[in-house]
Amino acid sequence: MAFRVDYFAQETIQNLRRNLSLTVASLLTVGVSLALVGAALLLRQGVDNATTRWQGGIEFIVFLQPDVSQDQADAVGRELRDNPEVKSIKFVDKQQAYDEFKVLFRNSPELVDTVTPDILPASWRVVPSNSDPNVIQSIGEQFKKKPGVMDVVFAKDTVESVMKVTRLMQIGIFGAAVVLLVAACLLIINTIRTAVLSRRQEIEVMKLVGASNWFIRVPFMLEGLIQGLIGAGLACVAVWFLNDLVESRVTEGQSLAILQNFSVSHTEVNGTILLLLFVGGLVGFIGSGVAVSSYLDV
Repeated sequence: MAFRVDYFAQETIQNLRRNLSLTVASLLTVGVSLALVGAALLLRQGVDNATTRWQGGIEFIVFLQPDVSQDQADAVGRELRDNPEVKSIKFVDKQQAYDEFKVLFRNSPELVDTVTPDILPASWRVVPSNSDPNVIQSIGEQFKKKPGVMDVVFAKDTVESVMKVTRLMQIGIFGAAVVLLVAACLLIINTIRTAVLSRRQEIEVMKLVGASNWFIRVPFMLEGLIQGLIGAGLACVAVWFLNDLVESRVTEGQSLAILQNFSVSHTEVNGTILLLLFVGGLVGFIGSGVAVSSYLDV
C-alpha cells in the first residue's frame, strides 16, 4: 500500500483531536520542561560570558589608571614578569578593553554608545605559576599601591560569587527539567497508546487488506512528533520572553550587580531555540515510537 501524505495528515489530526485532553497535557509538559532546559542553557552561557576575562588560567587582573603613563604601565609589567611566582602576563590596552566591553554588553547598545575606549582602564592579566590562593592573593596585593595602578581584582572572588549564584540554580533547573521531560515522554506514550487501542479493530482491518506495519505506524509517530514540536515551540516563546525580560532589567540597572555581565546574544538565544525544537521533536518521536512498538500488535 503506497504512502499517502493526505491520509497521514488526516489521521494525525484526527488522533490529536480524539485525545485532546491528553494531547494538551503532553504539550504543556513538554513546553514547561524544555523551557527549563532553555533557561538553564542560557544561564550557563551567561556565566561563560560573565567570566570570559578569566579564561586561560588568569587569576587576577591589575587595572591601571585611565591616565597612566607608558613608563608606569611598563614598570608594572616588568615587576610582574620578574616575579618568580608569575607564569605569564598579558597586556590589554584601552581598545582591547573596549572590544571586550562591547562583547560583554552586546545586547545593550545604548550602554555601549555611552562608553569610549579612552575612559576604560588598560590592564595586565596575570597567570600565576602557583595555584595556592594565599600566594595569589599576596602577589596581587603587592601591586595595589604601585604608581599607575587603579585596582587589583581577583578571579577567586569574582568567579566564586558568580558560581555561588548559578550552581544551585542550574542543578535545580536541570533536575526539574529531566523529571518533566520523563513525564512528558510518558504522557506522549500514553496518548499514543490510547489512540492505538481506540482504533484496534480498524487496524486489524487495515492489516487484512494489506497495509504494511509502517503505513499503520506513521500517523501515530507523526502525532508524537507534532506534540513534541508544538511543546518545544511553546518553550521557545517562553525562553525568548525570559531572555528579553532579564535583558531589560539589566539594561535598566534594576538587576543585581553580579548580573550586569550576564549578556546573552541573540545568536546564542537562537541556537538554544533550535536545540529545544530538536529535543522536543526527538522526545515526541521516540515516545511515539516506543508506544507503537509496545502496544501496536502487528
